[in-house]
Formats: sequence, C-alpha cells, structure tokens
Amino acid sequence: MISDILLALFLACIQGLTEFLPISSSAHLLLPSMLFGVKDFGLIFDIAVHAGTLVAVIYYFSSDLRKLFLSWLPWRNDRNKEDFMLGSNLIIATIPIFLVGFIFSDLTSTRIYTVDSIAWVNIIFAGLLFLVFKLSNQTKSIVGLTFTMALLIGCFQALAVFPGASRSGMAITGALLVGLNLKESSKFAFLLSIPTILGALLVMIFKEAYSISLNDFIILFVGFIGSAIIAFLTIKIFLQFVQKIGMIPFVLYRVVLGSILLLL
Repeated sequence: MISDILLALFLACIQGLTEFLPISSSAHLLLPSMLFGVKDFGLIFDIAVHAGTLVAVIYYFSSDLRKLFLSWLPWRNDRNKEDFMLGSNLIIATIPIFLVGFIFSDLTSTRIYTVDSIAWVNIIFAGLLFLVFKLSNQTKSIVGLTFTMALLIGCFQALAVFPGASRSGMAITGALLVGLNLKESSKFAFLLSIPTILGALLVMIFKEAYSISLNDFIILFVGFIGSAIIAFLTIKIFLQFVQKIGMIPFVLYRVVLGSILLLL
C-alpha cells in the first residue's frame, strides 16, 4: 500500500508539473507504466489528478474568472467589454478540442499508443513550437484577439489528442502564431485549460461507473492533492519567468526526450 501511495504521489507530481508546461502531461503519465512496468491506476486516477490541476488553475485565476463571470451578467450596466470578449474567445477556442475529444474519446481509455509514437509526436510538435516561437511577431495582447484567432488557437489545442503533443504546448503555439506575446499566449493557454480539463473530466466520469474501496480513495486523494499543489506552483513560476526563459528549454527537452525514447 505504501508503494502505491508513493507511486500515486510521483504520478501526481508529474501531472501537476506537466499539465501546464509545453511538454505533454499525457505522455509523461503513460511513460512510467510503458517503460518500467509500474502499476497503471487507470482512468479513475486520471480523473483525480486532472481534477487537482483544474482546482489549481481555477484558484490561481480566480480574480480573472470573477471578472469574466461578471462581464456575462446581462443585467449589469458596468459590464467590461474586454472581459466579455475574452470569455467569448475562450468559448470559441474550446469548441475544436470538444469536437475532436468526442470523436476520439475511445483513444483516451484504450491507450493504444507506443513509446515510438509518443517520441515522434514530441519531436515533431517541439519543432513546430520552435519555428513559430522564432518566426512570430509576438506583438499582440489578449485584448486584440479576434474570433478567428481564437478558433485557430483552439484548432492547435485540439491536436493534443495525440499523446506527446502537449495541450499547453499546442495552445501556446497557436497563440504565438496569431501574434500574441509569450506571456499572454501562456495566460490564454492556462485559461483555456479550464473548460478543456472540465470537459475531459466529464467525459471520463460518464464513461463508466466506479466502485471505490478505502485503499482506492487514499490513492485518489493523494493524486488529487499532489497534482493540485504542484500545478499551482508550476503556473505561478512559469508565468513569472516565461518571458525570460522563452520556449527553447522546453523544445530541447522534448527533442532529447523523444530521441532517447526512440533509442530504447
């Protein structure tokens, strides 16, 4: 039981660290069981750690979310138009991944991926992130987003259906491509994660019914708390330093990771 708790804490830390960094959380959660034969806690554990990251991002952006909510109340005369537009753009950007996630939902539960496929997806999309980061003008802010731009960002995020692509990485790639600066791209990607993770949770929850024992509950609790704490710290640190460190360290990491996996 102790070993299961430690493994759950380890996987929770992976989820919390990688969900919001452009390095693919799904790939990192799959790799321990694929490479080292450690226990796969299954879909219900995925629900717990994703719920933890969802709580973390909602808490971190609670002030922004409150403004978005108030801007959508039709009876308020002081509604902020910029907040209303941001909320609208987030809804539009969420549509593609909802559609793709619904069509390919079975892939998330059957886990028919290989180490090689994860490796190649990592390398390919890391290369795409590098090109966009180097060639984009990065002059716009979230306020300047149009519906078309938001939809394009959403289409990029939808490519995260492939393990190794990175939801955060693809959303940031799309945001950079339409001209957002790096910090604004990251913020939009994090805000966009809220409806995306929530939608994924609902899909996973309604896939099947669960019977949870006391031991299972302890594992799930460790996964939830661990991922929530690490995710909150990751968001805070990443947004503080992303302008300074850029995307190159993450690109290099993904290329090295993909190359090592291909050599195994």
